[in-house]
Amino acid sequence: MSENTYRTQNPASGEVMEEFAQHTAQEVEQAITRADEAAGAWAAQSVEDRAAALQKVADLYGEREDELARAIALEMGKPLKQAVGEVQLAASIYSWYAQNGPALIADRELDQAEGAKRSVVRTEPVGTLLGIMPWNYPYYQVARFAAPNILLGNTILLKHAQICAGSARLMEQVFTDAGLPAGVYTDLRISNEQAAEVIADPRVRGVSLTGSERAGSAVAEQAGKHLKKVVLELGGSDPMIVLEDAEMERVAKIAAKARMSNAGQACNSPKRILVPNAHLDDFVATLTAGVEKQTVGDPLEEGTDIGPMSSEQARTGLLEQINDAVEKGATVHTGGQAIEGDGAFVQPTVLTGITPEMRAWSEELFGPVAMVYGYDSVDEAVEFANSSSYGLSGSVWATDEEQAAEVADRLEVGMAYVNEHGTTMPALPFGGVKNSGFGRELASFGVEEFANHKLVRVASR
Repeated sequence: MSENTYRTQNPASGEVMEEFAQHTAQEVEQAITRADEAAGAWAAQSVEDRAAALQKVADLYGEREDELARAIALEMGKPLKQAVGEVQLAASIYSWYAQNGPALIADRELDQAEGAKRSVVRTEPVGTLLGIMPWNYPYYQVARFAAPNILLGNTILLKHAQICAGSARLMEQVFTDAGLPAGVYTDLRISNEQAAEVIADPRVRGVSLTGSERAGSAVAEQAGKHLKKVVLELGGSDPMIVLEDAEMERVAKIAAKARMSNAGQACNSPKRILVPNAHLDDFVATLTAGVEKQTVGDPLEEGTDIGPMSSEQARTGLLEQINDAVEKGATVHTGGQAIEGDGAFVQPTVLTGITPEMRAWSEELFGPVAMVYGYDSVDEAVEFANSSSYGLSGSVWATDEEQAAEVADRLEVGMAYVNEHGTTMPALPFGGVKNSGFGRELASFGVEEFANHKLVRVASR
């Protein structure tokens, strides 16, 4: 697919369902103008009115759940049950900010500031923002960015992934039907070059990107050149450390489901599973059995656990990484090949014996591949976990929760979990460190990234 082509193509069959015209330079200029003009009026509305609009968005997600879920099942291959779950998660984010957001942006008195009658910090919008979002969670990724900023009073220009043009159009329609004024949320179908021009426009005050390191680097460079605030949510190679006293069979079964969810196409999926060497063989056997029992198939069919990858291009890249590992000595316990026939299907895969000369050692494997490593000491496991250039999230699994929490505290990540992995909900901040990006979304942090924290101080006479 060329860079400038927006189209929905069913990755389970290869069928091109619809093509979309890219927005022209004139249309982009008009969109920026509308967003800029809407920003003042939207910010001037009461926070209660903005919250009510977000609640209406949440309600419409519930009412149109089936339509929204089917759209992403068809365009990026998410099994329908998982797609419904994503729609519900996005709705919960809009609803959470509608209910809790007003308190998050209330004025804050600085009681310890001396020499004045009053010192207040007000949380105010900055204006128009550009969001650049990926295809793997089409609704959830947008909700993390859009909900807090619309609540705050900012306006949104949204460049979605090219393969998600259908669901992007649906989202814009939901915002319109919820009664948001024209210009508050606008779907843009633009090239990377056009996106760079939007970032450079002085009317656009910030940019948030969820995507690859390459894309993040390019956006950060352009934003920095024009003195724009940027939030980056990039890749991950999350460690999952299983301690000696963990319930090995239970954890292995959980890992099998967690790693294969969304066909393994999640930035915060447990990609590196670390197990004590004394339990390694049994753990891998249980994990492999758990992977093999999952059904691969059409995402629209009931009972499908693992759908196709998002595209043929994505499948080709993953298979190259797998083949590189196998050629250099990695052991394949199951899978490792493309599935013959139509669609971008890959056999769910379990690998061991990954070594530093293999691409899989340092690169993110964005697909249905579980990699398991043995270790002899907790210190060794933590050192290996932290050796990655990524730092999104990580988890530690054990019966002794206090020991697990101590180990989790040693992980160089933005999100550390004990006896769960990758849990996301509106009240929990989301974000990473190192090459996984910077900035935070969700919770109170979501309304603080693109805000003017303005001091208003009344001096004593």
